[in-house]
Amino acid sequence: MSAGTPKSLPSSGQKSIQDISHPLSAEDSVLTPSPDLGNNTASIGEKDLSLPNGTPVDTSSPASSSSLLNRLQLDDDLDGETRDLFVSVDDPKKHVSTMETYITYRVSTKTTRTEFDLPEYSVRRRYQDFDWLRNKLEESQPTHLIPPLPEKFVMKGVVDRFSEEFVETRRKALDKFLKRVADHPVLSFNEHFNVFLSAKDLNAYKRQGLALLTKMGESVKYVTGGYKLRGRPLEFAAMGDYLDVFTQKLGTIDRIAQRIIKEQSEYLVELREYGPVYSGWAASEGDLQEPLEGVSGCIANCSTALEELTEDMSEDFLPVLREYVLYIESMKNVLKKRDQVQAEYEAKLEAVAFRKEERTGMPTDVEKCQDRVECFNADLKADWDRWQNNKRQDFRQLLTGMADKNIQYYEKCLAAWESIIPLLQEKQDVKSDTN
Repeated sequence: MSAGTPKSLPSSGQKSIQDISHPLSAEDSVLTPSPDLGNNTASIGEKDLSLPNGTPVDTSSPASSSSLLNRLQLDDDLDGETRDLFVSVDDPKKHVSTMETYITYRVSTKTTRTEFDLPEYSVRRRYQDFDWLRNKLEESQPTHLIPPLPEKFVMKGVVDRFSEEFVETRRKALDKFLKRVADHPVLSFNEHFNVFLSAKDLNAYKRQGLALLTKMGESVKYVTGGYKLRGRPLEFAAMGDYLDVFTQKLGTIDRIAQRIIKEQSEYLVELREYGPVYSGWAASEGDLQEPLEGVSGCIANCSTALEELTEDMSEDFLPVLREYVLYIESMKNVLKKRDQVQAEYEAKLEAVAFRKEERTGMPTDVEKCQDRVECFNADLKADWDRWQNNKRQDFRQLLTGMADKNIQYYEKCLAAWESIIPLLQEKQDVKSDTN
């Protein structure tokens, strides 16, 4: 952030909702690729149970067939031509009342899906509405990775949560959250997401009470707590190990980046005091007036370039690191839920073996529990692959932007210092002619 006083909050203009790059890439995942999810889902769907991805048994649900088709289209067409849902968050506005002060954001939607009554929507939402949506997604889709929201409280280094810088940083994070949900082949068909995008009065919908959880969600929430999991399968254990290492790396980068920003801010204060010294000196030096004023202007240009570089690190670089720290926590929570379902399955198997029941067939409850484990594994693998693809694209874009910003900074400083060379040479030439 800049060292100056935070700016007042303006209303941002409408941005084109069509200019949305797709977050998926065609590269292979770091871990072993998951099996064909479509085949797994089809085989599981033949059994009489509620699917863990939120698809009810009722085949009239929009999430049953169109969800899988949407996933295949998104994977095959990375240009986004087949996408049928576009969302954006913009135009933050400050609301002041006797009870509270808060910020709302405009959520714009364009879609061709039949689940929506209109092709376009524009509603206003505040942070707690986004938080409500995420909680509902976690409740109703426990087998899926839910994208993280920006932290509710003031982020590190930001004092005024109503300042332009803080609000814009949060707006970008909320916009990314909705885009990630909209790009997901299952979450984007969630009933609560539909209501969030289209309902004019979201509070009225909230007052209707808690929605029914899926059978899978209830089983995840109320699994047997006394059984200890024997051990994660190797591929899921590898996921947990990767997340632990990734957390450490991001934490180290974040701490160093924070120190760099602090040092740059302190250096910026020194530069702003350093330049005027040459301007004051130039007033008493007739022969050196132009070169000294040139040095003063050069330092001022370097100060401006450094301020832009520091702001970029604070507003663009650090938020991405923090988003992925929160993403890691979300992924770890999903892994824990998967472990709970597997523990329930193992407990039922041991109970059957202990009772020494006839081996004419597996009990129905054990079969259903096994199906839930398989569904959970399939959903988690698919979301892991999608998350790895998103991560690669996000960090490539982040590092490319960081390289460009640093190149621009040094180019501006180089051009500033080169600009005073002719002034110095001019004075030397005049002195030589005089001699």
